[in-house]
Amino acid sequence: MTLSSLDLVIFDCDGVLVDSEKICVKVDALIMADLGCTFTEAEIIERFVGSSTEVYTAAVEERLGRRLEKDWQHRYEHLYDAAFEAELAPVDGIAEVLNHLTTGICVASNGGHTGIRRSLEITGLTHHFENRVFSADDVRRGKPAPDLFQHAARSLGVRPERCAVIEDSAYGVQAARAAGMRAFGYCGGLTPAARLEGPGTVVFDDMRDLPALLATAAH
Repeated sequence: MTLSSLDLVIFDCDGVLVDSEKICVKVDALIMADLGCTFTEAEIIERFVGSSTEVYTAAVEERLGRRLEKDWQHRYEHLYDAAFEAELAPVDGIAEVLNHLTTGICVASNGGHTGIRRSLEITGLTHHFENRVFSADDVRRGKPAPDLFQHAARSLGVRPERCAVIEDSAYGVQAARAAGMRAFGYCGGLTPAARLEGPGTVVFDDMRDLPALLATAAH
C-alpha cells in the first residue's frame, strides 16, 4: 500500500509491535516490591507505560525517599528476559500490517537498543526493520520530548510533516504531536482511548485497521 503524502511510518515497539506491556507491568510490580516501594498495576499503567527510564527511576526514588545506584535496573534485567522468552508475542495483526505497507518504516522506542533487538528477534519481526531502529539512548531526551522522533526522521531524510507515528502511550502521542507528525494511538492494549485522544491524533483499537487509516490520512 503506497501512501501518497506519507514517506515514513514510525512504530513504537512495546505495545505496538510486540505485546509486552502486560508482561512488563507484572515484572515492574515485582521489582518495585523488591525495592521496598509498592505501586499497584493500575498506577504502573498510568504512570510508566511508554515512559523513559529517567521518569521511571525518579518516581521510584520519590516513593522510596532515597536515591538508587546508577544502573540499578541491570540487576533485574534477567526477570524481563525470562518473561519475554516465555510469553512475548507480536501484537495481534501487526505482522499483516508490516507485510502490506510499502511506505518506509522504522522503530523509535524509549527502550534501549539491546531490548528492542531482543523483542523483535523473539517475535520474528527483525527483518522488517534492518538498520531502522532508533532508541531513546540515541538522543538527549526520550518521549514525551519530540527528540527521538525528530532524530529518526532526520536520519532517514524525511520531513516531520510526512511522517506518521504509531503509539500506544500518552507519552508517545505527546511526542509525536510535539514533533509535528501525525499521531495514531493504538488503544487495543493497556492504555485507554481517553489517554491517547487529542489534536492531530487518530485513535484505533484494531491493528488491522491501520493501513486504511493511514491511507485516509495521507490524502
